[in-house]
Amino acid sequence: MMPAKFKPVEEQLAYLKKGVAEIIPEDEFKAKLEQSAKTAKPLRVYLGVDPTAPDIHLGHTVVLRKLKHFQDLGHTAVFLIGDFSAMIGDPTGVSETRPPLTREQVDANAKTYLEQVFKILDKEKTEVRYNSEWLSKMSAEDVVRLCSHYRLARMLEREDFRSRLDKGQPISVHELLYPLLTAIDAVKLQSDVELGATEQKFNLLVHREIQREYGLPGQAILTMPILVGLDGQRKMSKSLGNYVGITEPPAEIFGKMMSIPDELTWSYYELLTDRTPQEIAALRKEVAGGKLHPMDAKMRLAKEVISDFHGADAAKKAAEHFQRVFRDRETPIEVEEKRWHDWIGPTTQSLPLAKLIFALRLTTSRSEAERLIKQGAVEWDGNRVDDPSFQVSLEDIRDGKLLKVGKLRVVTVTL
Repeated sequence: MMPAKFKPVEEQLAYLKKGVAEIIPEDEFKAKLEQSAKTAKPLRVYLGVDPTAPDIHLGHTVVLRKLKHFQDLGHTAVFLIGDFSAMIGDPTGVSETRPPLTREQVDANAKTYLEQVFKILDKEKTEVRYNSEWLSKMSAEDVVRLCSHYRLARMLEREDFRSRLDKGQPISVHELLYPLLTAIDAVKLQSDVELGATEQKFNLLVHREIQREYGLPGQAILTMPILVGLDGQRKMSKSLGNYVGITEPPAEIFGKMMSIPDELTWSYYELLTDRTPQEIAALRKEVAGGKLHPMDAKMRLAKEVISDFHGADAAKKAAEHFQRVFRDRETPIEVEEKRWHDWIGPTTQSLPLAKLIFALRLTTSRSEAERLIKQGAVEWDGNRVDDPSFQVSLEDIRDGKLLKVGKLRVVTVTL
């Protein structure tokens, strides 16, 4: 009889497959779940993250949420901080060698990462490890022995490296070591399953192979798709400006979530919530049948996402804020205050409104700000502006002015 601790394997499998791009290999993964249920021993499931930046956005939470799903089912969630590997730099998707991070930068980033990660994972049930525990102690002999388990030709089959070689761009030797050294993480953790984004597939396969070289069974791999950003076209990225930061103010998160194209709603439900596939299908059916307006479905999504990171009360207030600003066409009771001064020189008296909008990061480029102005989608101090060369007086800003960009972004600008 199956121990009551675990749900039936087929039920676990259906829930864990939600949103997953690929399971490698699926039959082995199912066998691991069956063995776990039979022995009442939870699987060891890990996600390794290099803290290369201080903040995370919704795109980063996709694979974190999958780790949470394993945790919710009673398995052991291991969150590995790559404090050693971050100083090397993962070459995945990179067209040139990364500048190395300092130990101080990595430690500072790791601290803020954990604060954000525990908004998703259960802190009391999460095993947190740092790969400096073992990687910083490896001798030259250990590294040489590790390298003997993998062939250079296979490493150079990697798309990132092959592309750089074809273009005559340099590859540093330490970059070749990255997937091998992080494979030791899988060996030391004795993981049954490793999670990662689709772009990490090469690294994860190396990890599985090295585990076997070191006498372990070889973990199963679950890859998660890359979250498409707010523009509906490119992957969510801070550098592209199409992201939602999980530490942003709730009203700002809500506004950004409401700006996504309708067709993204369902993949966001799948990748950013804990709803089951059946629940999502039912919602989608309501929208298709006209029982639920697409905007209301999107509002529910925004509230669920904000609840995860800021609580249900904050989500409710953010929804009310949106209702006032957008649906009721009223100025909100509370608006975000934006302060900026980096671009102001000692003799500056005025500046283009488009430049101000971009400087405040209300658009991803100055040209986008100019386009919105031409479309009549910008209001300054309650008045619509349609001249892209419109200048704002710094003296006026000192007293605080209301700026509305598009349908959703309303801020008070002060110096």
